[in-house]
Amino acid sequence: MVAPRKMALAEESAEVEVLFANMEKLKSLTKKIQGSLNRLETSGKSVEDAIRPIYGNTQRLQTTNNNIDKVVEAIDRIRQPLDQRSREERVINAGPKKVGLADFIASLDRTTQALGELKQSNLRSNQQAIAELNSLLKRGTKQLEDVFREILREDARMVEPLHYITKQLPFPAIPEDKVSQLRTINSHVAASVAQISQTDLRDTPTAKIYAEVRGEYMTNTLRNLSAACVSTAKKTTADALYRQGTNGIGTYCAGIEGIMTAEYNNICHIFAREDWARVYTATCQTTLNEFAKTLRELNTHVKNNLLTDCFLAYEIIDVVSNLSLRLEKHTGELKRAVADALKPIRETAKSSLRSLLEDVRNKVQSLVAVPIDGSATNATAEMMARLQQMTNYLTPLASVLISLGDGGWSNGSTAASTSSHKSFDVGADGRQLFANYAIEMIDTHLKELDAKARVLHKSKSLQGVFIANNVAIIDRMIRSSELAGLMGSAQKLVEGWRKKGTQAYLDAWKEPSAYLLDVQYTNRGGRPPSGGAHSVDSASVIKNLSSKDRDSLKEKWKNFNVAFDELIAKHKGYGMEKEVKTQLAREVQTMIEPLYGRFWDRYHEIDKGKGKYVKYDKAQLGTTLSSLA
Repeated sequence: MVAPRKMALAEESAEVEVLFANMEKLKSLTKKIQGSLNRLETSGKSVEDAIRPIYGNTQRLQTTNNNIDKVVEAIDRIRQPLDQRSREERVINAGPKKVGLADFIASLDRTTQALGELKQSNLRSNQQAIAELNSLLKRGTKQLEDVFREILREDARMVEPLHYITKQLPFPAIPEDKVSQLRTINSHVAASVAQISQTDLRDTPTAKIYAEVRGEYMTNTLRNLSAACVSTAKKTTADALYRQGTNGIGTYCAGIEGIMTAEYNNICHIFAREDWARVYTATCQTTLNEFAKTLRELNTHVKNNLLTDCFLAYEIIDVVSNLSLRLEKHTGELKRAVADALKPIRETAKSSLRSLLEDVRNKVQSLVAVPIDGSATNATAEMMARLQQMTNYLTPLASVLISLGDGGWSNGSTAASTSSHKSFDVGADGRQLFANYAIEMIDTHLKELDAKARVLHKSKSLQGVFIANNVAIIDRMIRSSELAGLMGSAQKLVEGWRKKGTQAYLDAWKEPSAYLLDVQYTNRGGRPPSGGAHSVDSASVIKNLSSKDRDSLKEKWKNFNVAFDELIAKHKGYGMEKEVKTQLAREVQTMIEPLYGRFWDRYHEIDKGKGKYVKYDKAQLGTTLSSLA
């Protein structure tokens, strides 16, 4: 038993020794591995330090390679348009008629693109190529401009404007197929010119061509209407007032509106939105110049015949102002240009208002005679005819009067100009200003007539008849025209002058009226009876008079009869307007008849009905006075 146990222990001891021996080897191996790891770490750091710059250089090389690839690609792209130059040159040199407009434009577009790419390259070696492509593009663009001009000229023959005006038809537009071609050409020419030009060109060659060709077409079409304005302004009768609508300015403006509206529509279909105003203004410029010239000629005519043809100036202001408003509404343009053309006429219209007032004074002051029967002077009807004529032009006159300011028409030219700046009020009532102007003209006229009558008519009665007749004509012409609705405030003036004329006329009737007045003494024989005729006993009154009073009474009757008969004859010899005759007869009857009736009631028995002193009974006197009307 002992022997097996020893053997077992020996084996275990041997295994333990082997195990220790292995552990020693493992420790030794671990130390070696640790040493190897330390050496590997040190080597790794060295490798990393060595590889890092190599990796960075590799990345930079990759970037450089990419850049080189891009440069190569750019060079290829640069070379590509250069390679196309020969082919595009053949197309452009052949021209649009041979190769067709579409192919020609396509070639031009490719050339434009190639030129743009060459300019972007900014390589000095490409400068020669850029110059050659520039020259090629210029030639091609010039040919395209010629095509643009030819297409425009096909529809630029003048038309008869009256055909479209009288039938209220729109003026002809450029056909749609040609509009499409023109639009395409314009856009490509604009692109080519932008590439060729070194500066920003606002007006492209096609815009200039359009303005030239279409401007000439418009001017030629309207030339006869312009000439008609000047010819219809010529006078056949020197002192005849201008009649509304007899001048051709209305037709001329209708033609301008029609043709310019049609032209604006053409432009909107052909050019870019930002170019409309510029191209439209340039296209219309020649026509506007011709229009301004025509207005200057008409203005010269009006100034030479200001007192009769100032109404033409008012009509021109009205028609042209409306034209300006309608053009601005449709196109948004030309208002200022049309207003500038109208300025000379407006200034003439302003001066005419002062001249008409001055003419009123001068015409009366220059009279060497007035109607000897007290009839109205022709100058009154002429003045009122002018005012009546003015009512046909209230709208333009209102604008002129507002610019002058209330009362500005009475000043001299320099003062009026200053006054207009001070008193200009856009909110002023033009109709009221016209009423004020008309009232001033009427008052000025009547004052001058009154002064002239005092010189040329010796009797105050005749002066009164003269004034009353002129007032009657003024009042009648106001009531029978548009002036009635405008000059309500003139009634006070008219009534004032009518009263003045009436009082002057009645001045002569004071004499016979004075003969019908007597003095009664209430302390002699009691108070005289009052009341109607039935309460007066003429015989008793006469009986109570002294012989001296009777003689005085007889003298009064005689003097009254003479004065009365003389005034009746004079009254019937006066030239009176119907309403004046009626009104003055009524005033005389109101003045004389009550006095005569009272006087007759008391004293008609002076001649005991023999008629020696008492020529008229009350009924006869009333009939005689009634006959004055």
